[in-house]
Amino acid sequence: MKLDPLVVCDILRDVAEREVLPRFQRLAAHEISEKDQGDIVTIADERAELALEEALCALLPEAAVVGEEAASREPQSMIVLNTDQPVWVIDPVDGTQNYADGKPCFAVIVALVRGGETWGGWIHEPIKSSTVWAWKGEGAFDGAQRMKPQRPSKLGDFKGSLSRRYRERIERERWRTELHGTLPQEIVRYRCVGAEYADLARGALQFARYGGRLKPWDHAAGVLIHTECGGFHAMVETGGSYQPGPTLKEHTLLLAPDRESWGQLYELLGD
Repeated sequence: MKLDPLVVCDILRDVAEREVLPRFQRLAAHEISEKDQGDIVTIADERAELALEEALCALLPEAAVVGEEAASREPQSMIVLNTDQPVWVIDPVDGTQNYADGKPCFAVIVALVRGGETWGGWIHEPIKSSTVWAWKGEGAFDGAQRMKPQRPSKLGDFKGSLSRRYRERIERERWRTELHGTLPQEIVRYRCVGAEYADLARGALQFARYGGRLKPWDHAAGVLIHTECGGFHAMVETGGSYQPGPTLKEHTLLLAPDRESWGQLYELLGD
């Protein structure tokens, strides 16, 4: 699987500029539809996925493709993630609801997976014109610059991403004066997991907790980038590492700067 990771960065940027950005804040009603209850798809998702598939397969002809939109129509296509064939995993527009609402927080995500392991991951934020990426064992990068995020050492200085349920739990705990200063200072949710992973890599966020059916196009690239930045993650139920696969079971993924802070967050969140 020899390829130049920066060429993949160029492909993501080119597709975003051709298929995603020109439609931003210009979508007609007929260009937005519901694919599942509460889950929408736009013409930008569909066009960008096809364009990414074409360009990435030209770059690595032996690879298969698992795209979010195609997999939503044919879930059985994801079985290729269990084989030794390299697989491009594509989320053409992550944060589709933000995109459709005209909000600038959305991303294009691509991962290269083989044998249940993620070898490469790329997250492109079109509005910022920024791409963070990583290759297994070789570090994480923002464009051509190696990333060395500075992270606070105290939990009380952390900023992280939690669901509404856990945000409310933290806010209730703030009323207990004995815990003042030992709780994360700020809790957010971008509604775009790709942008959250990019900020975890930059050090703008220190932790995140994701629960439910952890889809590989949402998490494969981001987990690799976070790991290559020196971060620590584990599945709450098993303590094992995240692995992209074809079976979307209910799981919980917790990411933190290191093993010690992961344990502190685990205790705090009552997992």
